[in-house]
Amino acid sequence: MWVADQWKEFRVLDASCGERLEKWGDYRLVRPDPQVIWQTPKKHPGWKKPNAHYHRSNKGGGEWEFFDLPQVWSIHYRELTFRLQPFSFKHTGLFPEQAVNWDWCAELIRGALSQGKEQVKVLNLFAYTGGATISAAAAGAQVTHVDASKGMVTWAKENAADSGLSDAPIRWLVDDCAKFVEREIRRGNHYDGIIMDPPSYGRGPKGEIWKIEDSIYPFLQRCELLLSDEPLFVLINSYTTGLQPAVLTYMLGEAIEKKHGGHTVSDEIGLPVEENGRILPCGASGRWVKKE
Repeated sequence: MWVADQWKEFRVLDASCGERLEKWGDYRLVRPDPQVIWQTPKKHPGWKKPNAHYHRSNKGGGEWEFFDLPQVWSIHYRELTFRLQPFSFKHTGLFPEQAVNWDWCAELIRGALSQGKEQVKVLNLFAYTGGATISAAAAGAQVTHVDASKGMVTWAKENAADSGLSDAPIRWLVDDCAKFVEREIRRGNHYDGIIMDPPSYGRGPKGEIWKIEDSIYPFLQRCELLLSDEPLFVLINSYTTGLQPAVLTYMLGEAIEKKHGGHTVSDEIGLPVEENGRILPCGASGRWVKKE
């Protein structure tokens, strides 16, 4: 498992009985997690005095209960700054386990630039609030950030500004990712790295249905056409239970590695739990890299 264990301002303090107790900067949140099926004693004092608690409903969804939490606050990862805000479902606007992938991409970008590559162009699809975007930009890449939600793109811009990257070479696009990829193919544009974090299910602006099990592989095949002559990497993230790491490896192997060579590996990503020493699984990632 790839573990995001370099955080200073985010920690999973404990996890038990379907919930996890987290510290986001100065604030403690309790949020549901279906992976936490064990039932260990909730000894950590933070369980009794959280700043906010997301209660899941038996009918689906749920709602936040707030005790002492600002509407917006920030935390830092390395040189990056992220704005946080509790919103739909149980989210805060950041998936901290993705830091392990930010670091991987940033290392490849810095390595290529240090070895004389003139520029590194990265395409971030389904880019959400821009964690991967601003990490890649901070490493020196030119980034195209695409998400269908105007609100998420605005949030990502704010994260970039707070991270001192207002003037970084980032293209911010509110667009349907599949349609954008098709237009980029027609325009003949190419990228050295592609990152994607596709949803399990979604609808496009005209009602187009995206179901990841049906859509992801043909989409990946189209994205392959956007890779440059000297590509660096492709990263796919999945929070869909049915897409196990082996499936991601097979997809990348067929769609990318067969044509470009290189190496593909996939694994779960996770976060360390302080109270019991376990690693909390948080989805899976598939990584293709041209050179080790």
